[in-house]
Amino acid sequence: MSTNDSLSDDDINLFRQSIGETRQIKQDKIQPEAVRNKQKIALDIEKRAVQEAHFYFSDSYEPELSHQGPLQYVQKGFAKDCAKRLRRGDFYPDLILDLHGLKREQAKLELAGVIHAAEKQHVECICIVHGLGSGILKQKIPHWLVQHPKVVAFHQAPLEHGGHGALLVLIDLDNDDLKQQR
Repeated sequence: MSTNDSLSDDDINLFRQSIGETRQIKQDKIQPEAVRNKQKIALDIEKRAVQEAHFYFSDSYEPELSHQGPLQYVQKGFAKDCAKRLRRGDFYPDLILDLHGLKREQAKLELAGVIHAAEKQHVECICIVHGLGSGILKQKIPHWLVQHPKVVAFHQAPLEHGGHGALLVLIDLDNDDLKQQR
């Protein structure tokens, strides 16, 4: 029916008589939310982890780390004794990540995941067990950790946590006693 066509009053009255008494229907239907299946959610989480790992961890970046003595690092702006406190056992690792048998890309994802989990669970210290093996992860893990903004410090783990095949990592949870005193 076009806008030029109009019904006469007789036609409108005839229509109303034929349908009887009516009332307008109230819209009470709620459109259901689109249900996302579990596989799609898992893929989205994995995709985000991959993006985060590639954002933080570059394979081409090589920080200047001391090769004399045990491997250690403290981020600028934090107390210099953080690495020493890790070695002494002032911090106990609440999360342990074992990277044995993983390839480099898988290790990156797991490392990003454990740092994210530590933040969410308010875990200040984690232990990364990379093993000795061919030394690829032993060399790359410290280079990746230096690049992450939430890593305050790390130190070679004591023997009870893996020794030369592991690192204790301190995560920044906005703890003021780790900040450098000015």
